[in-house]
Amino acid sequence: MPIPSAILSLVLGMALVLTGLWIGQNVELLPVAASLNAPIYDQLFKVLFSIGSILFIGIFGLLVFSLIRFRRRDGETGDGAAVEGNLQLEIFWTAIPAIVVLFVGIYSYDIYDRMGGMVPLSDPHSMHGAAMAPQASDGSAGAVIQASVLGTPLEPSKRIWGGIGSGQISAGPALPVEVTALQFAFLFHYPQGDITSGELHVQKGQPVELRMEARDVIHAFWVPEFRLKQDIIPGQPTLLTFTPIKAGSYPIICAELCGPYHGGMRSTVVVHEPDEFATWFEKNNTATVAIAPSTSSTG
Repeated sequence: MPIPSAILSLVLGMALVLTGLWIGQNVELLPVAASLNAPIYDQLFKVLFSIGSILFIGIFGLLVFSLIRFRRRDGETGDGAAVEGNLQLEIFWTAIPAIVVLFVGIYSYDIYDRMGGMVPLSDPHSMHGAAMAPQASDGSAGAVIQASVLGTPLEPSKRIWGGIGSGQISAGPALPVEVTALQFAFLFHYPQGDITSGELHVQKGQPVELRMEARDVIHAFWVPEFRLKQDIIPGQPTLLTFTPIKAGSYPIICAELCGPYHGGMRSTVVVHEPDEFATWFEKNNTATVAIAPSTSSTG
């Protein structure tokens, strides 16, 4: 007795969904997760990978089945039967993609919000202001919350363009770093120690707040292991916050076509253990060297 088509379609659909979910949860395509942002982003990637696997296997399987089941037989010279007017099928293939797209949009928004992307930078209680705000003598947050997110005063009217940050998952004071992107290099300046470097050196477990500016054309700051990518646009100072959680060296890549040597615009972010970072910072701290007391004496 043949199996009813409805039951067969249901069983195949369930098998397809379970297979896609298994692939999305067990096949690892991403590099090592080296920041607090990474696990949150990876949740979204696994969902998208599962949906993509279901669609790919389903469409490819249906295509192979159609090629075999409806192939031209020996002796057949005419066209196949024209099938049209299936209202139920049209509703199905319109409703399912609409539901999937709506779900992905809502879930992506939630992930973006959890990573700090929806925090208003003009809000004095935002992640960018609260972490760096000094306390005034009366115990309230200083008036420089908006003007000194990185230790450098900003004009009150100067707009700061936001980027993804640590958001709800960040805690503790942030290390301020000024990033300058230009053809074809990244330059990193540490205001607290007056250090300028071609590499970004940070401490494991400490939030880092980057104030990024482009000198010429649009660039992009991308660290795959941190799951962070942010455009840097001339005339638009941009803040990007992250917290490294795994020591090591990771590539910084410009992900925006910025000129003929775009492919060579790379740098490195070095995540140190606390003791190693303290040693590196003191060794390169020109401000400390400049104020070192003189050892000469008068006779």
